[in-house]
Amino acid sequence: MATRRRFLQSSLGVAAAATLGGLLPRLVLAQQNMISRAIPSTGERIPVIGLGTADAFNVEADAEALEPLAQVLDELFRAGGRVIDTAPSYDKSQGVIGTLLTRQERGDQAFLATKVEGQERSVADIEAEMRDLQGVPIDLLQVHSMIGFDEVMPLLREMKEQGRIRYTGITHHDEGAQDQMIELVEKEPMDFVQINLNPKEQKAQEHLLGLCQDKGVAVMINRPFLDGQLFEVVEHEPLPGFAAEIGCRSWAQLLIKYAIAHPAVTCVIPATSRPEHMAENAEAGSGELPDEAMRRRIADYFS
Repeated sequence: MATRRRFLQSSLGVAAAATLGGLLPRLVLAQQNMISRAIPSTGERIPVIGLGTADAFNVEADAEALEPLAQVLDELFRAGGRVIDTAPSYDKSQGVIGTLLTRQERGDQAFLATKVEGQERSVADIEAEMRDLQGVPIDLLQVHSMIGFDEVMPLLREMKEQGRIRYTGITHHDEGAQDQMIELVEKEPMDFVQINLNPKEQKAQEHLLGLCQDKGVAVMINRPFLDGQLFEVVEHEPLPGFAAEIGCRSWAQLLIKYAIAHPAVTCVIPATSRPEHMAENAEAGSGELPDEAMRRRIADYFS
């Protein structure tokens, strides 16, 4: 199976790939400002690159396992990022995020997004499920996969009115769910939609993203790498020359910029458990973005 490390070596050269773990990314990031986008419902601006935690943060809470994840958070915040997305169904991930943000005293710095699973039937149930965050404030609470939306969303709105959360939203990671998403966005007030977008999964661009723009709904993008499958698609391909035109030095950065460049997108949340990958991802949040013609060229490479 193709791995991200192999792509770094093939597209940058072994020496450049080795540099990722050193000082170069930190020096570059220190000199660049991460792009931010406004949440339409409030005007609050958040950085365009965040962190997903599914699988990546699902570890035992011991020192050896937590150390590289603490470094991932260091790289995120060092680069000017602060959006972190998790969920109770990610097994240990949500508790690990709560532990690390508490230890690092970054709970108030983070923009924390999490989810409810649909089975909760009261605000108390939801709060009980969130206690593994150890008091880290929840900025965005989302109905996971839209399960139980009619029952759960009124509870989230109540929590928002009470000041217990700041934003509400819905999520999914499958293109087959977008018709339901469109229906909900058209008729229900919400602050965020989280959906998948990458060169192999472009359906969101057909109607959903434009609708979110029209309705003033922020968009958080998951699966920009299609769970790593897109690295396999270009396993034997060199990074195209046009990548340098928008400041990309890896396939990961090209894929992230592909998503960010859509005008409806507020932030992208690639998951990683490796500090050097977090630094690399964060670099894609600054500099020039592809125009629509360049986005089509990127998509064509993966088709």
